[in-house]
Amino acid sequence: MKLELSRVVQGTIRVGVLKGLGKTGQQSLEVPACLLHTPLGTVPHLTQDTLHTLGNLPPVAQVPLSSVAEHQEVLEDFKDGFRKFSGLHDSVLYCSLHDPASPTPTGYTTNKTVSVWGSGGRIELTVSKYMALLKAVQPDWYQSMADGETWQNNTSLKRVRKSVDRTLGHLDECLLLHQKSQELEGVEVFGVVEGGDILEERLRSARETAKRPVAGFCLDGFQSGSMDRTLRTQLITALAKELPEDKPRLLQGVGQPDEVLACVEAGVDLFESHFPFQVTERGCALSFSFDISSDPELAGRAPPSVLELNEKKDTAGGTLQNGEQDNLKTQMTPFEINLNDNRFKDDFRPLVEGCGCYCCANHQRAYLHHLLVTNEMLAGVLLMIHNTSHYHGFFEALRKALASDKLDLLKRRVLERGGRTETKD
Repeated sequence: MKLELSRVVQGTIRVGVLKGLGKTGQQSLEVPACLLHTPLGTVPHLTQDTLHTLGNLPPVAQVPLSSVAEHQEVLEDFKDGFRKFSGLHDSVLYCSLHDPASPTPTGYTTNKTVSVWGSGGRIELTVSKYMALLKAVQPDWYQSMADGETWQNNTSLKRVRKSVDRTLGHLDECLLLHQKSQELEGVEVFGVVEGGDILEERLRSARETAKRPVAGFCLDGFQSGSMDRTLRTQLITALAKELPEDKPRLLQGVGQPDEVLACVEAGVDLFESHFPFQVTERGCALSFSFDISSDPELAGRAPPSVLELNEKKDTAGGTLQNGEQDNLKTQMTPFEINLNDNRFKDDFRPLVEGCGCYCCANHQRAYLHHLLVTNEMLAGVLLMIHNTSHYHGFFEALRKALASDKLDLLKRRVLERGGRTETKD
């Protein structure tokens, strides 16, 4: 695996290609990019045949070890790895520790173990068990085991230091066992950078991890909602100066479009793509603009503030009822519309005007609303088709904007609440 940068924009934004991916080393991934969220080896709600009808999908599938740990014995008996077992075939397989779309209980980490949660409950992993699981999965690259329980606010300095020390110790043990394993020959390791919200510990973690023979870095503890956005950007910018330029940086737990843009500007290369699934699960559709082909009337307009983006309004353009307002405040983002809302029962427009996905080409908002209120499984399928297509289209537009020096235009498009001109009922 090798990151070849073609240019660096504004001194920090990295544009290039991650080459040498997969068992043959023939696959590549343009950055900035996001991975394909595939818990249990498939995109939620979509069959493999349906998934393959979508365009612009990345070649790298992220499989959380938390979702496959309880199937370790089956994989060991199967012997041919999780890629063949799940039908991922030509996908490059990356294994993370946790599923970014699922909350992880805290308080179960010890000096020697971390815990993951599957459908059967908690599974405690030592480094040796962790590496045995990876041997059964046979990924192309994976993150080392880490103590990531310092993302909560007000974590003490003592606890943060312990997290960094434990994570470095786990990395050394993983690398030692990795070197002795024939099954993991040619597999790449990403070191995990911890440190909570303390700059000195973040820098120490980054410097020490960079001394190890790792192929890239996972930036952990920056999950959406875990810390102030300005502080997160400052910390990532500082870390980027310490990490080698020729190795990729993967940010965990961040997927909202405005946050993605801020983190790309801070020097992040790779993101997880759990955000479309989360939007789908709450019965919503992504609806924001990333069209940079033209710029009418926008040249002199500044993007709205974060305060404006978080107004207590339905992103479809109407005001929510009092109970709905508080319930959706912590869930919905300004980049989606809530199809559960009754305002859509007579709305016969596509989810997003001009979207070329199967859902928008063949169905209307009213039909999606009907499917949701009647609890039809097809609602999740159609929403996931749209949300996946829309989200990966955003990343394609991001790369094009960087290549054509139109990042400012893209930011205006995204931050103007999707550029939508919804009519009020």
